[in-house]
Amino acid sequence: MSYANQTQYLGLLERVSSSIVTTVPCCVFLFINGTLLFTLRSKPVFCATPRYILLFNLLLADTVQMALSQLMYVIASCRILLTYPVCGFLNMLGYLTSEISPLTLVVMCLERFVAVCYPLRHAAIITVRNTGGAVTGVWVFSSLNVLTRVILLIIFPFEDLQMKDVCSITAMFLYPVSAVYDKAYTCFLFVSAGLVITSSYIGVMIAARSASTDKASVRKARNTLLLHLVQLGLCLSSTVQNSLLLAISQIVTRIEIMRIQVFFYLCMVLLPRCLSALIYGLRDQTIRPVLMYNLCFRLKCSVAPAKANCSD
Repeated sequence: MSYANQTQYLGLLERVSSSIVTTVPCCVFLFINGTLLFTLRSKPVFCATPRYILLFNLLLADTVQMALSQLMYVIASCRILLTYPVCGFLNMLGYLTSEISPLTLVVMCLERFVAVCYPLRHAAIITVRNTGGAVTGVWVFSSLNVLTRVILLIIFPFEDLQMKDVCSITAMFLYPVSAVYDKAYTCFLFVSAGLVITSSYIGVMIAARSASTDKASVRKARNTLLLHLVQLGLCLSSTVQNSLLLAISQIVTRIEIMRIQVFFYLCMVLLPRCLSALIYGLRDQTIRPVLMYNLCFRLKCSVAPAKANCSD
């Protein structure tokens, strides 16, 4: 076998193995997320509680984003060339769902801030109606950003709708202004979200000094806000993935960069999208028994405080 053929064979083998390595955990995470989504619609208490409504919105966006990311990853690994309209649709849907996550995290942090700092007014402020309005506002704001990106895309004078390279976010930056807008909006979004979450955390810490404040509630809210800050950081890390890979590709071989790309994809793309299910599915005492029951395919489950046993 010639050197060129051997290199081509190794590249194909690496693409196939990387697709398998990423698809298996993605399917597991999608199953867990899908089960939690079903769980959040299986009981009236979940449908009538604002923080569970926000969690459903966050989880829905994360699940769609995870499935879409894996689809585009497999398409890129198989070297399938799409048309610009199809690639543009997939990218715009990805933009929409990826921006909903940090915005929903902001709303969830504000809900925890009100619950701790204004407990007597929490029920009047955080109602199902107001929560629905906040969720609608998140989707509308994200849609306006997507609409701006669509306008920047359709004004480009296409000579051929068939793409010459694999579909990706950077392939859609047909104008220099598109890349500038993407960077500016991403910085604005994550800096604003980070400031709100950090301010909420500081407010909760100040409330913790009050003698009338429930210490257990404050501690739980503080831990939740820290977890949301970690989630936001992981979401931000996915936006710099391509820049890191471009810098690393200058000093490593092609096979090594493919392996690094798989690692980055698992840590920066898939992991942040399954954290919501893991955090709330394990920490929330109301969700956990129902989630375990559904994960056991609705078999007879006896969930003890320390363990959950499932049997036929």
